[in-house]
Amino acid sequence: MREEFALDGRKCLLQYGDDRPEVLLIEPVDQNDLAFLDRETDYLLEHAPCPFALLTFLIEDWNRELTPWDAAPVFGKEPFGDGAPDTLRFVTERLIPGLENVKGLPVILGGYSLAAFFALWTGYVSSSFAGIAAASPSVWYPGWMDYAREHKPLAEHIYLSLGDAEEKTRNKVMATVGDCIREQSALLAAQGIGSTLEWNPGNHFKDTDLRTAKAFLWTMEQVFS
Repeated sequence: MREEFALDGRKCLLQYGDDRPEVLLIEPVDQNDLAFLDRETDYLLEHAPCPFALLTFLIEDWNRELTPWDAAPVFGKEPFGDGAPDTLRFVTERLIPGLENVKGLPVILGGYSLAAFFALWTGYVSSSFAGIAAASPSVWYPGWMDYAREHKPLAEHIYLSLGDAEEKTRNKVMATVGDCIREQSALLAAQGIGSTLEWNPGNHFKDTDLRTAKAFLWTMEQVFS
């Protein structure tokens, strides 16, 4: 069952894997993600350990709405903004409270790339989520690792992944992603956070939908273990 709606000008899609879901998965997406959303959903339906509902909402300004503080451009000419707190408020104060059919369910926030980075940051500043599913998060983001060293997540379960070719790039900032994800994983382990780091074959653009589905699946398994 699919339900499309708009909230505060954002396009949202709620899909039920079962008419009695036990967990709500929330994922920020862009236009490109929409083309692969059915494959991600099918993979979840095939492998999910429990009935779920998947709620996606469209991000129009990827570089502003998903990042917590301003940063200079890393690729291209578009800088990053500080819209993540507003996006989080939208999720916790507007989106989740308005969903009567899934009220009270544990919520897992996840995504891919900058959406995964947004989810990871959220895990540090909000206790509203049972787990964080961060597939190939942008942990190269300027200032992030300093932040991660100085703070402890509020989320109990955090999934991390990366493609094994992602750090093999000519972009000097993004080439740090491998070292950053390894340190991020080590920090979580040292802090006693239930976490894992999965390495996938390929670069940042390979099987993004299936990698996101796997992120949600691991996190679901931890929440219900």
